[in-house]
Amino acid sequence: MTLAEHTNSIRSREDFVGFAKALRKDLHDNPESWENATLELFLEAVGAWVEDMDGYYLNQGKPVPQQPDWKVVADIFMAAKMYE
Repeated sequence: MTLAEHTNSIRSREDFVGFAKALRKDLHDNPESWENATLELFLEAVGAWVEDMDGYYLNQGKPVPQQPDWKVVADIFMAAKMYE
């Protein structure tokens, strides 16, 4: 299952746990595909993306989440992998 497939299938805490494990494995196996491969850069990207996330959801034609769920947390982490 790809990371995108993991993200899109998250419906529960257990699903998020599986996603988090897959994300860690992806960092280990494919560090060159990560823009933000250090904790410092990753956390910086998390904050920056959350500030700008309304645009992501609006551009996707989706409602902007008012209360994050496990899927939104996964969206944040997935975005932080590459967000500049």
